[in-house]
Amino acid sequence: MLRLGELAIAPPLVLAPMAGITDQDFRLLLRRIGGVGLVSMEFLSAKGLSLGDRRVWQCLRFHPEERPLAIQIYGSDPHTMAEAARVVEASGADVCDINMGCPANKVLAGCSGAALMGDLRLAERIVATVCRATRLPVTVKFRLGLDDLRRNYLELGRICEANGAAAVTLHGRTARQMFTGEALWEPIGRLKAALSIPVIGNGDVRSPEDALALFAATGCDAVMVGRAATANPWIFRQIADRLAGGTAAEPSLAERAELIRSHFAVVLEREAPGFALHKLRVFTRWYSYGLPGGQSLRRRLGGIDDAPTLMLAVEDFLDGLPVAHAA
Repeated sequence: MLRLGELAIAPPLVLAPMAGITDQDFRLLLRRIGGVGLVSMEFLSAKGLSLGDRRVWQCLRFHPEERPLAIQIYGSDPHTMAEAARVVEASGADVCDINMGCPANKVLAGCSGAALMGDLRLAERIVATVCRATRLPVTVKFRLGLDDLRRNYLELGRICEANGAAAVTLHGRTARQMFTGEALWEPIGRLKAALSIPVIGNGDVRSPEDALALFAATGCDAVMVGRAATANPWIFRQIADRLAGGTAAEPSLAERAELIRSHFAVVLEREAPGFALHKLRVFTRWYSYGLPGGQSLRRRLGGIDDAPTLMLAVEDFLDGLPVAHAA
């Protein structure tokens, strides 16, 4: 069990915040499958929250069924970050997470995300100000450093602990690596040994076996899973089953088909046509991996320019799955 202040997270498995992915529909989908202890919203601009930007505030919606829920904020001004933290608390979220690990250029350009690892004095002011501004447990997610020559994750971890953070998450890559190369787990173990607050491990957890190996190799208090959950939304349930001493059952083809249909139906109902098309394309590519005929379906996507037509192609694909033999 992971404890963030008085909040208990069980099982100790966390969904990573991912822009354009971990919206309400996807979070609810994972909750209903089971196994995830804490879900995270897409990371949100502190400036947008503090100024009442309509597009940013629309992302704040969540269903009580999703809780416990973390909302991650990013920015470079301590007072704006503090105001955003107060908005997060007022929204009813359970955890406020500070983004100090995003390597995206648009975030780095504003001296936010992983750029804060290059200015630890500013990072310290942000952590301290946010922790004073909210009663929620505050967590901080960061990387090894900006690059291999500037690995300062241990120093940043100690700063977070000294200024009131309830836990930290370490992604075992540098900002320069983005998502390439191999995530290093040894630094996660070093950070765990250096701190008394919980450490959440993140990076290259693609299977239940990976999660168990990360726990064993580092002694981390929880494991965070990101991109692997897009292709396999059952991964949290599978990891939880393994942690409980059971087996990691694979979903049947019928279960996969039902998940795709239910998720896509909500996307078509809720999203504007252009965004629905984009989202269906992205998730079709993920969901179809490993399914019979999935490659043929992915080839068809480029020639489809509206969401209803794409959904017809998906339905045709699902109708052709040998679900009767999937048990």
